[in-house]
Amino acid sequence: MFEIVEKKFLAPNIVSMDILAPRVAKAAKPGQFVIVVADDKGERVPLTICDYDTEKGTVNIVIQTIGASTKKISQLEKGDYLRDFVGPLGRPSDYVNEDLEEVKKRKYLFVAGGVGTAPVYPQARWFKENGIDVDVIIGAKTKELIILEDEMREVAGNLYVCTDDGSYGFNGMVTAMIEELVENQGKKYDVIVAIGPMIMMKFVCLLTKKYGIKTIVSLNPIMVDGTGMCGACRVNVGGETKFACVDGPEFDGHLVDWDLALKRLAQYKKEEEELAKRGEEKVCTCQQGGAN
Repeated sequence: MFEIVEKKFLAPNIVSMDILAPRVAKAAKPGQFVIVVADDKGERVPLTICDYDTEKGTVNIVIQTIGASTKKISQLEKGDYLRDFVGPLGRPSDYVNEDLEEVKKRKYLFVAGGVGTAPVYPQARWFKENGIDVDVIIGAKTKELIILEDEMREVAGNLYVCTDDGSYGFNGMVTAMIEELVENQGKKYDVIVAIGPMIMMKFVCLLTKKYGIKTIVSLNPIMVDGTGMCGACRVNVGGETKFACVDGPEFDGHLVDWDLALKRLAQYKKEEEELAKRGEEKVCTCQQGGAN
């Protein structure tokens, strides 16, 4: 059992929780994720790690209520317990294991869409802790859905906030913000890391491919079981079959077959919507996996 030691709302239907999990906190690295199970009847929900504190032994996760399982987790309160909290899983971001001096030679831009801001934060923080300035774009549909802005300002060299409806910051999607920085402001980037909705990452990659900028994406949204056993997160990367959970979750976005990946994302959508209406939870045969 894993205690929830802190809980707060970041935006409508978006909850931040600090979980007491010392072993996970000690081993966690940017880019990795955890599997969360609410109770004995709960399904496995993969969530990218937002933050971790080795001294307190806590791991921070951000949950957006989009289905029965995430709703169940979000309804838990401070002092309640999660049935399971397994991790860290997946491969850390590549730069973590690279020569630091080589990493310092590159200029990075992080692009965070919606709840994707949560997994971008520990990455930007890692760069800050290692004396490297990075630019960060945070995008959301409206101002009220912008999360972790203050936290991101503390770790980003330059932070650019944009909203689709123009209610806050730059008026436009994250792709328009990238165009503004590259084409109008003359910014030069060696690597772009884009994390957010699948469709957002696809269009970021289409744009950055035109610019010839290497782009890394996180395919966490299509993960189910988190161990590679269910096969639900199979994706074609550079003509090879990969599993988002064990081979990723981060991949070269220019090599991802986005049409296939988007089909994977929608594979349980109908069942999840039907069960959510009844307040139920889907349990499938793939190690109790399901769409989160």
